[in-house]
Amino acid sequence: MVKRARGSVRPGQRRPIDRRPATPAAASGAAAASVTPKPSGLSEAELARAAELEAQLLAEERAADAARKRTAERAPTREMAPGRAMAMEDEYAYVARDVKDIVRIAIILLTILFALYLIIDVFDVVKIG
Repeated sequence: MVKRARGSVRPGQRRPIDRRPATPAAASGAAAASVTPKPSGLSEAELARAAELEAQLLAEERAADAARKRTAERAPTREMAPGRAMAMEDEYAYVARDVKDIVRIAIILLTILFALYLIIDVFDVVKIG
């Protein structure tokens, strides 16, 4: 399937040309006189609705600014307390203990593997098929 991009113009697939007149019934004078022009301004209801929407958006922006200020004021107070520093040291000790355990287990496994190599291949104590 061919990928199609929106709005691309390729030969043979162009939109039809709009050949309507710019003003409806411009050819006949009587028909042009009967057509009422569109109002150029906004009605009172539309203006009131726009004012209401603008007030709502301003209120939302003020609330977002207030929340942003609260979080900015709170950020410096989140320093590490002395009790928290001790917890970090305990956590690093826990990680160090885990690494030591992993190294100890790896050494034990490698020692067992080396002992099996000596028993099976070097001394021929165990014969494998």
